[in-house]
Amino acid sequence: MFQPLPLAIGLRYLRARRRDRRISFTSALSILGIVVGVAALITVIAVMSGFQREIRDRLLGSVAHVTLVGVGAPLDDWPGVVAMAKADPRVVGAAPYVQREGLLTGRRTGAALVMGIDPASERGVSELAERMREGRIDALADGAFGVVLGNQLAIAIGARVGDRVNLTLNEFSSTPIGAIPRSRRFTVVGTFSMGEHTADSSFAFIALGDAQRMLRLGDGVSGVRIKVTDLWSAGAVADDLALRADVPVLASDWMRDNRNFFSALALERTVMFLLLSLVVTIASVNLVSSLVMLVQEKQADIAILRTLGLSPRQVMGVFIVQGSVIGLVGTAVGVLGGVLLAMNLGAIVRAVESALGVTLMPADVYYITGVPTAVYPADVLAVAALTLGLSFLATLYPAWRASRTDPATALRYE
Repeated sequence: MFQPLPLAIGLRYLRARRRDRRISFTSALSILGIVVGVAALITVIAVMSGFQREIRDRLLGSVAHVTLVGVGAPLDDWPGVVAMAKADPRVVGAAPYVQREGLLTGRRTGAALVMGIDPASERGVSELAERMREGRIDALADGAFGVVLGNQLAIAIGARVGDRVNLTLNEFSSTPIGAIPRSRRFTVVGTFSMGEHTADSSFAFIALGDAQRMLRLGDGVSGVRIKVTDLWSAGAVADDLALRADVPVLASDWMRDNRNFFSALALERTVMFLLLSLVVTIASVNLVSSLVMLVQEKQADIAILRTLGLSPRQVMGVFIVQGSVIGLVGTAVGVLGGVLLAMNLGAIVRAVESALGVTLMPADVYYITGVPTAVYPADVLAVAALTLGLSFLATLYPAWRASRTDPATALRYE
């Protein structure tokens, strides 16, 4: 099918003569349609991948890769668990924590997820120290009763650094007048911004010792937070550490805890890929119409080639070559244009914002400034393979129709 003669004829048909300018124009439109479809598909997938990566990174700045918690009771032997975890070469850091829900009252009252942490150990498992907007996490000293608030939570309760706020936990103490919730006055010693809405609007950090005293845990903690070298292996690391622990623990990781969220993002990305694939499909249909027109214009040429000894299979090869070359050129240019556009989209958006004097991605709404993009080779290869496959399929019917041309009928009126 792809002998030198069909290949030479197919390539020659791509170089239109003066009387074939209309065919050349339709071929150029076919290539342009494929270029636009491929570039659009690569760019949109890169933007969605960029947003997914940005959200994941910001989420992992506030939550641990792996968490080990006590089974039905506080984890008393947490130093042994921390030592065991740090002995694993896949672990970067491990830190104890205490976690409870509560209410914070400043000028207003708001719900908060209160985390008792050790500032020194916390640096190894989260980005809290790097995300501080005011103050430092080292100010969370045992007995000082200081609290670090998410910036959105601080705004919600009307508290600033240096203000006194009242923390009430969902734990109760028995008194002669009945059960009353445990409450304590804290001083706001800092605020942070993780760039992730849940953390910024609900997290409050206090010293580990202060949390243990309020909850009367003694030396116990809620669990141990762990950071690993490869975040995609967090599930395997969590299971291994749970099996090696000397005390009963329950293991979880960031993928299990946020499975529904990331599954929704993956589904959205897949659906968008399928929808934008219709653009490439339309371009392939345009290629079909272009080749059908070419076959009609070349009826006499096909008949002459048949009388000179060209077989139906070779005639089919001529038009498969032409359609495949159009698809290959369109795909190559589209991939190049799409990758370049995706890699420079952030700069383009900033230039548009500067020229128009508007902010397309306000940080107070999206919590992400600019348009993040991530170009993955696997995505580019998938788009290219899809386009080349559709282009090849688009050539089959016109090529088959050309191979069925009857020389006598085609030359009857020539």
